[in-house]
Amino acid sequence: MKYTEEISNKLNELLIKNYDAEKGYLNAIDNVDSKRLEMFFKRRASERSEFAKELRTEILQYGEIPEDSGSFKGAMHRNWMSLKSAFSSNNEETILEEAIKGEEASLEVYNDLIKERNLPPSIDALLLKHKNAIQAAINSEKVQEELIS
Repeated sequence: MKYTEEISNKLNELLIKNYDAEKGYLNAIDNVDSKRLEMFFKRRASERSEFAKELRTEILQYGEIPEDSGSFKGAMHRNWMSLKSAFSSNNEETILEEAIKGEEASLEVYNDLIKERNLPPSIDALLLKHKNAIQAAINSEKVQEELIS
């Protein structure tokens, strides 16, 4: 496998995670009543859309083809979130808990890729920027969860 193809495959994995996260946040908006949470989820979805655009650009710069949709696993997680919130007495807290789980899974993928030392500095910088924003979102979601529980 060529170096550019190897990098592209790794970036595509992150791209799919970002598609899944964006769709998850958009799904969460439909399952909460709080306008504050709706705005919070809209900001997260917009952020993940921006991450996806940046990753697509990097993949294209390497002459490879970016993925164009999320994963089956991500779709299943969104369906689980919807089902769980339908049967939960405090669905906003449940939705935030699921959002945190999803973000923590994304963070793991970013951390694993950042540990690899064979990436160009521009990609390292991009991944670190995304990772820090995801960590900030997790911290913010945990604060939100404390406020509604």
